[in-house]
Order: sequence, then C-alpha cells, then structure tokens
Amino acid sequence: MKSFDAEAVERQVDDLASTFSGPVVYAGISWGVTHAQRLPQTHPGARGALLFEACYRLGEDNFGAWPTGLPVQVHGMDQDQFFALEGDLDAARDLAATAGADTGEVFTYPGDQHLFVDSTLPSYDPTAAAAAIARARNLLSRM
Repeated sequence: MKSFDAEAVERQVDDLASTFSGPVVYAGISWGVTHAQRLPQTHPGARGALLFEACYRLGEDNFGAWPTGLPVQVHGMDQDQFFALEGDLDAARDLAATAGADTGEVFTYPGDQHLFVDSTLPSYDPTAAAAAIARARNLLSRM
C-alpha cells in the first residue's frame, strides 16, 4: 500500500499555483482547504478564497497573516464533527473577523454531515449544497 506524502502534495500544489497568471480565487473542500487557505496567504495575486467544511486558525498554520481586504467565505454544517465540533468553526469566525466585515463571511447549515457539498457521497445535502454554491457564486460575482 502506498503511503500518503502531504509534503509532496504541497509541492505539487505550489508548482501548479506558480503557473497561474492573473487573479485567482482559491477553493477547497475539507482537507483541500489546507491549500485553498494557505495559497492566498503565501502567493501574490489571490482575489479571494472559498473554504468548504474546514478552516485553520490563523497563527497556528504557519501560513502567515491573512491578506488585508482579501475576501473569504467559509461554509460548514453547524453540527459537523470535523468542522463545528473540533474548532474549525471558531477558526472560521476568527478568520472572517480578521478579513473584515465587508470581506469575511461564515455560513453554517443545519446538520451534522461532513462533505455535504459532494454530490457523489452519501453525506451530500442538496439543500445545503445549493445554498453554499449560490453564496459562493454571489461572492464571485462581486469580484
């Protein structure tokens, strides 16, 4: 069985991100938030970030400061074991406050499912996913 190498994944993500030209919005779901949150903090040119079902506390992630005025949305279920009950929701609220009232938003949805936006999984919640996607599109339309 092949082992997972997080550092190799990070290098691959960084290599890919270095090929982007122009403004970019980073998005990630669950573990993918690691990169969607880290890249705007470490690579110039980000226009925003969409974080679904995870968030890392500023100051504990070694990503640096959140860029001033950079829009961010965080979405998760209000009883999700991995998001709401393990500190990510608190981290999301802190991140939104750091980003500012006009640029930081946290949205919670009723339920306890993790990966509720992934339509290929049994945890998919079409109502919550539709609301999250509509809100993300709204953010993108304002950029």
